[in-house]
Amino acid sequence: MTNRLASSSIPAMAAMRRAMAASLLAKISRTKFSSRSFAITPFYWNQPSLNPLPQSRYVAKLHPHLLLFRRDTQTSTTPSFQPPALMPPQSEILGSSLDAAATADEYLSAFKLFESSLSEDDERLGLASLKVAEHLYSEAPDELEKALSFGVRALEVLGRKHGGGSLPLVKALRLVGSISCKLRRFDESLESLKTADQILDSMEEDGFGCDEFDSMRIGVQLELASTKIAMGRRWDAMINLRRSLQLRTMTLKPDSLELGAAFKDMAEAYAGVLKFCQALPLCLKALGIFEAKLGKNCEEVVKIRQLLGAIHIGLGENENALKQNELCQKILRSLGLEAELLSLEIEAANIQIALGRAGEAMNILKGVIQNTGKESETRAFAYVSMAKALFDQNRMWESKGCLDMSCGILNKVDSTSPGKVADVLAEISMLYETMNDFESSISLLRRTITVLEELPQELYLMGSIFARMGWLLLLTGTAQDAVPSLERAVVILKNSFGPKHFGLGFAYKHLGQAYLEINKTQSAIQVLLIAKDILDESFGRHHEDSIDACQCIANAYGIMRSYGPAMEFQQEVLDRWETCGPDARDEFREAYRLLGQLKRKAQGSVSAVFPANSLPECIQRSEQ
Repeated sequence: MTNRLASSSIPAMAAMRRAMAASLLAKISRTKFSSRSFAITPFYWNQPSLNPLPQSRYVAKLHPHLLLFRRDTQTSTTPSFQPPALMPPQSEILGSSLDAAATADEYLSAFKLFESSLSEDDERLGLASLKVAEHLYSEAPDELEKALSFGVRALEVLGRKHGGGSLPLVKALRLVGSISCKLRRFDESLESLKTADQILDSMEEDGFGCDEFDSMRIGVQLELASTKIAMGRRWDAMINLRRSLQLRTMTLKPDSLELGAAFKDMAEAYAGVLKFCQALPLCLKALGIFEAKLGKNCEEVVKIRQLLGAIHIGLGENENALKQNELCQKILRSLGLEAELLSLEIEAANIQIALGRAGEAMNILKGVIQNTGKESETRAFAYVSMAKALFDQNRMWESKGCLDMSCGILNKVDSTSPGKVADVLAEISMLYETMNDFESSISLLRRTITVLEELPQELYLMGSIFARMGWLLLLTGTAQDAVPSLERAVVILKNSFGPKHFGLGFAYKHLGQAYLEINKTQSAIQVLLIAKDILDESFGRHHEDSIDACQCIANAYGIMRSYGPAMEFQQEVLDRWETCGPDARDEFREAYRLLGQLKRKAQGSVSAVFPANSLPECIQRSEQ
């Protein structure tokens, strides 16, 4: 293993900044204020006022499974929609009883009677099935399978009736997609939701439009995003989130709270994938709307300002983040919400530590600890921040003592906020790593993964946890164990943050180094080339990790005895260090020496040493 391996982690300041921002974002998303809800209503029962368009246009664009719902007895280019026949008195009575139902049992009983009065192809049966499915989904969380069966039945009836060209069918598809996501049947969920999206696209092309149609378009995009996020495809979900925001800006009033909430959600989504520059203007728009509508001293504004603070941290603007924190504390005090203040004070202490003001942070944290119970989670979180402050003051043993106390509390308490606990465990692990206590750090990372595995919505966090654990295992000489962690990290990071994220570049580089350690040289070259491209794009060609990726590639080719490409990449390493100036003089000399060794090895010298950590061939032969 190269000596540079120990220094090849993410630069310390960037790692701390992004970890702080990610931790704060996670806390914000879990905060539950007793505030108004501005979400789009999930499902609509009102029948559309516009007739469906000709089914032939839609059938060609539908997902293949919808073809099962058509009865092609004849080919026609005329609309297949027929106005529903007037309900007979008995059906009217039964329909009213379905409308009047309140509980799941009442819905099921009313539906059973209603069903007996209708034929299997009657559109009203499909609409009634949809209504029952919606009620079970929203009011009976333990009856998801039953809700799904009613949703599928609605899909079958409405599919046969309209062949795809109606809002009721779109509603059924959306509902089936949402229920399937809750049941963790993600492929089925995406299939239904994508079909709904295709139908809506076709309807829009033909000029279909109404308020319900617009709301349905937004809802389907949000459901697609939710399913992708639940699958760990956070980056892919951004496409649907951007589309939903675009639709809402076109349909909502520019100063409406609903649009303000949409800006805030999109800002949080961008911050969640570490795109803080894109998040900032959206968050400011949300703040402006909410303050104009609700005033500056309300819980909704606190939450937006907390998000704004997290974005400032991600951008390295810690003073601005501290200012937002102080404003949030002021608002909460004016509202008499003292309980929420402790978390904000801990966040303020963390920002002070990032600003190099460990003493001020310690004063804040001492006050927090005095106002918490001996075995409260809040006290455990405060001890972690105190450990960071003490470490910055070079008070190592006191810092470790705080970490031990925090772990002791978390071991005893049954947490009501497991996601928050996972964040703290990851922070403790990072501190142990900084103290070179790798065994404790790895142990805590394993524990963090155990917690996160029970929280599918936090899957994106597992990518960085697996990447860090893999790197530590590699650093401590257990490359065989590092490989599965790094392989999983690569998959999660790519799906969560996109194919060019800097964290993915580091994961690929460490995976390549691990492959080299276990003699999977060809695989090492493949992932190291990807790592080099990502790191070059993220940090530039002259960053030490970008250059180190080149060195690893040269090493891999050298091990394979492919001396031509090995010398090409070693020359690139030399050229890059040369442009770094006098500060990189030692690295340049080492790269020059290795190029000389590589040339000698290519000429058949048995005493040449390449890569740097290998033995000459003459010694290798004598040991065999």
